[in-house]
Amino acid sequence: MGRVLARQNPPATECTEHRIYIIRKQKVMISTHLATLYEVEPRVLMQAVKRNLERFPRDFMFHLTAKEWRHLKSQSVISSSDSTGHGGIRALPYCFTEFGVAMLSSVLNSPRAIQVNIDIMRTFVRLRGEDENRVALASRLSAPEQRYDGHDSAIKAIFASIREFIAVLIRKTRRIGF
Repeated sequence: MGRVLARQNPPATECTEHRIYIIRKQKVMISTHLATLYEVEPRVLMQAVKRNLERFPRDFMFHLTAKEWRHLKSQSVISSSDSTGHGGIRALPYCFTEFGVAMLSSVLNSPRAIQVNIDIMRTFVRLRGEDENRVALASRLSAPEQRYDGHDSAIKAIFASIREFIAVLIRKTRRIGF
């Protein structure tokens, strides 16, 4: 399959989570980072992908633009070790969506690739759950907020009605006595 880099550590979930980025409104992983996790050279990873290109439609994988690459570098998301030519590398890397990473398991069939894919899929699922929790919390907070938005005017109306009622009582009390 290609030269495997000499490190046999299990994938670290924290390491995986910090390598998932939002690009083009999608959660993605960069090909160079995936190669590091799979312990293969980036060119080996991309050779396997290119031999099976029909498995990677646009919603599974896309090429980073130079602007996106510069933006990632400016945020210190990409380390200098990821660099060589374009402000860093010979060719701009690819991004793999969650589906693309899952498809990688069918083209990279080593024990390490299988373990890394399991770890990455669990991380994507956990992050999706966290996103859903944030959305649920936001909607739970907005419901009372919307409910209380109309309360200011309702409370003012109640006080106006009470004042009016008191004014009527005061007028009635004066008439009764004199």
